[in-house]
Amino acid sequence: MISLAMAQLWVHDQEEAKQFYTSKVGWEVRQDNTFPDLGGFRFLTVGPPAQPEISVALLLVPPAPVMDAEDAAALKALVAKGKAGSIFLATDDVHGDFAALKARGVEFYEEPTEYPYGTDSGFHDPSGNSIRMAQVKPEFSSRREAITA
Repeated sequence: MISLAMAQLWVHDQEEAKQFYTSKVGWEVRQDNTFPDLGGFRFLTVGPPAQPEISVALLLVPPAPVMDAEDAAALKALVAKGKAGSIFLATDDVHGDFAALKARGVEFYEEPTEYPYGTDSGFHDPSGNSIRMAQVKPEFSSRREAITA
């Protein structure tokens, strides 16, 4: 069976992203390694404590020779606009988690809103990535067994 282990978001500042995802979102650091042999490349991952098998890599837009300056600038601009990546978070209490995240300083661009599939909300991380947080109705969830249990 092939399973999802990791997703990746581009960030402008890894330390700022690490602080946001751990202190505001409530996740934990999974890996934080710097590789001198790879030009100081830092591999930083975070994830929800209740899902140790899934991580999100928070990576800097790479410099040349991995990515040329024009492409790097274009990607950074897209990230800042919230157009380069998203992650979708599931919750069983969108209103409670919305209030908790707001209390920790997360600024939402969409408060919990009712849709046919459930209640959805959205915020950006410090780099501009769009993060959606939803309480999805069981009939629309791929996590049916977890939500209905």
